[in-house]
Amino acid sequence: MSITVNLYYTGKNGSAREFAKEMMEKGIVDAVQAEEGNERYEYFFPMEDPETVLLIDRWRDQTALDLHHKTDMMKQIALLRDKYHLKLRVERYLDEPQ
Repeated sequence: MSITVNLYYTGKNGSAREFAKEMMEKGIVDAVQAEEGNERYEYFFPMEDPETVLLIDRWRDQTALDLHHKTDMMKQIALLRDKYHLKLRVERYLDEPQ
């Protein structure tokens, strides 16, 4: 059962987009995408809210997500979120078993 997490990063004066840009430039996005169990890790920009960035983060199962949360990358992400003074809103979705 896959788990999809939508993370909405909201800032001011383009800071959310700068955050996403730095995540990519530092290779953090590539590193997360290479983790065992990661199925998707992509940023999107809502047209109706230029100060928000949406991250769609999808994992094979809870175990893979738990292991991701214990990585050093999570510390790096938290530091960048603080650097850009971002607010975070999270939505979590579970696939129904087939």
